[in-house]
Amino acid sequence: MDFRFPEACVAARDRLRGLLTAGPFAEALSRWLARGALERPFFTALGEAGLYGFAMEGGRLSRTSALREVLLFEEFARVAAGAAIAALAHAELGLMGLWRFGSPALQERYGPEAAAGRIVLCLANTEAHAGSDAAAIRTTASPDGDGFRVSGAKAYVTNGALADFAVVTAVTDPDAPRNRRSSMFLVDLSAPGVRRRPLAKSAWAPADLTRLEFDAVPVPGDHRLGERGRGLGQVLSVFTASRVTIAAVAVGTAEGAFALALRHGRRRRVFGRPILDFQAKAFEAADLHARLEAARTMVWRAAWETDRGGEPRAAAATAKYLAVEAARRVAAWAADLFGAASVLPQHPVHRFPLDAWAAALGEGTQDIQKRIIFREALERREGP
Repeated sequence: MDFRFPEACVAARDRLRGLLTAGPFAEALSRWLARGALERPFFTALGEAGLYGFAMEGGRLSRTSALREVLLFEEFARVAAGAAIAALAHAELGLMGLWRFGSPALQERYGPEAAAGRIVLCLANTEAHAGSDAAAIRTTASPDGDGFRVSGAKAYVTNGALADFAVVTAVTDPDAPRNRRSSMFLVDLSAPGVRRRPLAKSAWAPADLTRLEFDAVPVPGDHRLGERGRGLGQVLSVFTASRVTIAAVAVGTAEGAFALALRHGRRRRVFGRPILDFQAKAFEAADLHARLEAARTMVWRAAWETDRGGEPRAAAATAKYLAVEAARRVAAWAADLFGAASVLPQHPVHRFPLDAWAAALGEGTQDIQKRIIFREALERREGP
């Protein structure tokens, strides 16, 4: 693995850094963060800057580089993890599903606008009773002429309030084995029968979290993504890919909290000395730095494996597990360093423990990551 990043990746990261720190986009992002809600110009600005990682080539979507994406999303999460998650849900979940499983006709129809951020996407799989057990979904897609009618409800959908289309999993073959019951669809959220119910939350602001309800929503037959009955495997493959990116978001969350805490720790004086001059705090910082660097390196490895053409289940799960553990520890330490001020919602450090907590839930809990890691480790050492 070569740790020298391609110039194009570094240039994209620097371009994003410029957007986040100065100019109209940075000013708008500050307003959205204060309001706790994004607006559509957020998605178009990132698309115009070419930061989603997808482009059209020869009438088909193509992806740039997973390594590029983890650099960008770490950078984004240092400033605003919630905004990074909104961009991730559009690109690494919605566009990823369209790229991996959409027909050439669907990609040509929706790909250019989605890659430019003029069409906003989301992914809807989780239900109130089907989270970690993704096969337990109950939303159905019943045949209706040449198409389907989708009925049911999806919980906790990022971008659900703003999205134009959702990548939705629904049961098409209820009597089939669990791994062959569901299929994947691209659903127009402006179609009759769709209801959106935004949910109040504290973590990952200003990205929305929305309940999507489907009442016999019509879906054309050509809007099925991939093969009938393969929806579970398809959505899990999307989660494996996006797990690498969400791990980068966790690393960025940790890095943002750590930088803020170190600046404060060098200035804050207790008993006549900067708090970081005390060996106990200095050693804590050293331990957290080592954990953060280990997590970042694992994220890079998972991205490198992805770019080599594989589906790095073990590397992706390990990267997310380590990144979330680092983010939780660093964010809690940073909040402790600021003391009572950290409980104030308007204080800059306040969001980091919440965002680190949220990172533990997206694309599988820590227990799910350990389950994947164990299964992959056992297979590697003992064979199938």
